[in-house]
Amino acid sequence: MGHNDNIAGRPTEGRPPAVLQVIPSLVSGGVERGTVDLAAALVGAGWTAYVASAGGPMEHYLTRSGAHHVTLPLASKNPLIMRRNVAALIEIIRRHRIDVVHARSRAPAWSAWSAARATRRRFVTTFHNAYDTDLPLKRWYNSVMARGERVIAISEFVGEHAASVYGVGPDRLRVIPRGVDLASFGPNRVSGERVAALATSWRVPEDARVVMLPGRLTRWKGGLDFIEAIARIGRRDLCCLLVGAEQRAGFRHELEITIERNGLGGVFRIVDGCNDMPAAYMLADVVVSASTDPEGFGRIIVEAQAMGRPVVATDHGGARETIVPGVTGWLAAPSDPAALAAAIAEALALDDAARSAFAQRAMAHVAAGYTRETMCARTIDVYEELLFPEPGTAKAEAGSPLTVVA
Repeated sequence: MGHNDNIAGRPTEGRPPAVLQVIPSLVSGGVERGTVDLAAALVGAGWTAYVASAGGPMEHYLTRSGAHHVTLPLASKNPLIMRRNVAALIEIIRRHRIDVVHARSRAPAWSAWSAARATRRRFVTTFHNAYDTDLPLKRWYNSVMARGERVIAISEFVGEHAASVYGVGPDRLRVIPRGVDLASFGPNRVSGERVAALATSWRVPEDARVVMLPGRLTRWKGGLDFIEAIARIGRRDLCCLLVGAEQRAGFRHELEITIERNGLGGVFRIVDGCNDMPAAYMLADVVVSASTDPEGFGRIIVEAQAMGRPVVATDHGGARETIVPGVTGWLAAPSDPAALAAAIAEALALDDAARSAFAQRAMAHVAAGYTRETMCARTIDVYEELLFPEPGTAKAEAGSPLTVVA
């Protein structure tokens, strides 16, 4: 054990606590955004923040906040690379006097768990979804996310999965919903020029009602159901946007064929992602999340509500927590284009007064429970539970004996 090992599990007197978050990469996505946001909040609170990952474009935002990045091949599932990652993380933990190791994804979590055990550091995990458990090996692989001394779930839906499938008890489980940056996501934060630039780029007719489904172009995001729902509505004054990069070759072509088969070639646009989502939401009259499988949280749903947009989502997963049906949005049965069509039609039928009332309720709903500041503050509270326990409380024990995944 190295000379910097913190046997008591507490920071050394006279220095700020240090947290190491471990994720596969910093390319894009909600997990990455949450990691960067939390690192910035830690720095703002006087802590020291490190992130270990394979790197990516979001490193810039991380280092700009005053946090530190360490590049490791943590996206790899190769057993030899994972074993080397353990050794590298042990060295990082000792050199930088890390107090809390926080794993946010399964492959790097195995290495992080072993390194935290070897150095006797506090270990925290975040469940970002209800992982598939059909195969015994898959269930075992996922189980590392349940080995934290504290296990954070991003919704009650995910928390129930962690509790029921992996036996995470209330002593360790903490539900902390993801948060939106209201400094970016708010109607008064977006200029008309930004919205107009997107409308021009995406060839949106001036007099069209815009219905948008943001999300990666994968089958489970429900793009095919969305196309069929729009076909059922039968309106030609709509401009429907599928906004997201293709994940698997060929699916975009399938979407295009389905659009043409339904005679909607002039109605739909498929857009390869967007770097200005606040402006994209402002362009939309209705935002749709049509996922066929439950979302662990559903960031799009909350972002759109923060922008005051009417939201239609499928009735499962995190959407049941983030939408108040009939008050801030609509829920439709999953994989049911007729139900989706009915909800979208109802949202489009709002008059100006009803639409304004929906917007105010939706924005207040997000501000009350789904802000970036709340998410970060509650996560820091979890770290403090472990590092500064109340007198007389027993310290939580980490999972099972140290093993390196092979």
